[in-house]
Amino acid sequence: MEILPLHSIQNIMSLNVFDNLTALKEEISSWKPNDSEALEIFRIRFIGTKNILKPLMGEIRNVPNERKKEFGQLLNEVKDLAETVFQSQKEIFDASNATGNSLHLDLTAPGEPVDIGSRHPVSITMNRIIKIFDRMGFVVAEEREIEDDWHNFSAMNTPADHPARDMQDTYYLRDNSNMLLRTHTSSVQARIMMSQKPPIRIIAPGRVYRNETISARSHCQFHQVEGLYIDKKVSFADLKQTLLHFSKEMYGPHTKIRLRPSYFPFTEPSAEMDVSCFICDSKGCNVCKYTGWVEIMGCGMVDPQVLINCGIDPEEYSGFAFGMGIERQAMMLYGIQDIRLLFENDVRFLRQFTSAR
Repeated sequence: MEILPLHSIQNIMSLNVFDNLTALKEEISSWKPNDSEALEIFRIRFIGTKNILKPLMGEIRNVPNERKKEFGQLLNEVKDLAETVFQSQKEIFDASNATGNSLHLDLTAPGEPVDIGSRHPVSITMNRIIKIFDRMGFVVAEEREIEDDWHNFSAMNTPADHPARDMQDTYYLRDNSNMLLRTHTSSVQARIMMSQKPPIRIIAPGRVYRNETISARSHCQFHQVEGLYIDKKVSFADLKQTLLHFSKEMYGPHTKIRLRPSYFPFTEPSAEMDVSCFICDSKGCNVCKYTGWVEIMGCGMVDPQVLINCGIDPEEYSGFAFGMGIERQAMMLYGIQDIRLLFENDVRFLRQFTSAR
């Protein structure tokens, strides 16, 4: 058997390497993809991290020195060609897809239904109350939920040693601090009276906090709407007529109200207001406990000392105030038996109010 010299073997190997590169160059030049899947196969074969050209770079050691430059140039040409062909074909596919989508868009097809959200029953009820008082000239006033002791209690005629503080178990932010989570939105009334001159006609909706045991009828957080009207010669008759109008708007034109004497430190005289049960038409049911009446709010004439605390002359001005829990109103309006449902965000419960406004 004839043994070829070393230089002859190298020439044969270099010819094979050049032939492989030339064949790959022709394959790349003539390649036309049929779909995006073929385009991805081309990318993996010639451009990907494990492409077919990488092993050929190691073959440069088998190329004679006088042809190494030629080999390197040819290898770079093949790599650049693969990049160019891939990008051009990709642009063609992208343009074709965009054009194809627009051409096949059926403008006569019915639109897909939009999955709209649900208004929370507390928000529905609060907005309804706000709209009623807005038509009577009341302006919405909002303030901070983290309040100081003075605006929350002392300004409302409830000093530190007042027994009425036992009516509200308060969340203080830390020991020996006068900062707390407000227990009612009366603190908004205090700040408004101190910053504005009468006449004042506001409602203060918002979230309040009390350290109470969570049950079907009570919660540690809830919402209130409080109202305040201060002007010259405001009387209890004005309060009664305002609340009667609200009740008829809220619960129906045949609603009646009943005022019972009560006690609040910031009003004198004070009253609890009941409305005739709109669920059973005052005939008696489990909601009204078979009395025909449902308690919905507390109210009264602003105590003169509260006016003095907030810098208003009680000899010149008088006023009335009222407050109601939003959750209680929502539970009565929608027949909800457990207040905890209003805070658990159960979508099965909330979806029932999708169409409510």
